[in-house]
Amino acid sequence: MLSATSVRRVRRSTDRLFYAGLAGICIGLLGFGYYLQYGRGLEPCPLCVLQRIAYLAITTIAIVAAVHAGAGLWRRLYGGVIALCALLGGAVAARQVWLQHLPADRVPECGPGLGYMLEVFPLNEVLAKVLTGSGECAEAGWTFLTLSIAEWSLLFFAALALCAVAYAFRPAAA
Repeated sequence: MLSATSVRRVRRSTDRLFYAGLAGICIGLLGFGYYLQYGRGLEPCPLCVLQRIAYLAITTIAIVAAVHAGAGLWRRLYGGVIALCALLGGAVAARQVWLQHLPADRVPECGPGLGYMLEVFPLNEVLAKVLTGSGECAEAGWTFLTLSIAEWSLLFFAALALCAVAYAFRPAAA
């Protein structure tokens, strides 16, 4: 039979592995996005950039959680914040999927690039324009198994949110 100290060590190791795994998945997704950008020449649209920010936020929180390996309330807090970031990223991805499935005559016109908008407009206007989407956000570009990058991203955000919540609220081992 394991002592209480041994059980805590095993739980902390499990927590560290879980959060490191989440961070690793997000790092892999970000790395693949950068490969598509720099290796394949696919420029990210403004909605793609927002999704990258969500993946980066999840990565950062997961790394902090892995180092801290806090139990109880901390695990719930980390899981909740990761799930919130995943839901926000998923909302942006869902918006992009919706844009990609619009009929060609309903697609918004392409707008200025994100860098230009950040230099010229206030942040609240930039966010409003970006979330509205543009023609470039409606282009599927790269696909795998008939799903676009945005559709894959939506699936990953949903999986990350579900995993974070399920892990944060799992029953304590006896």
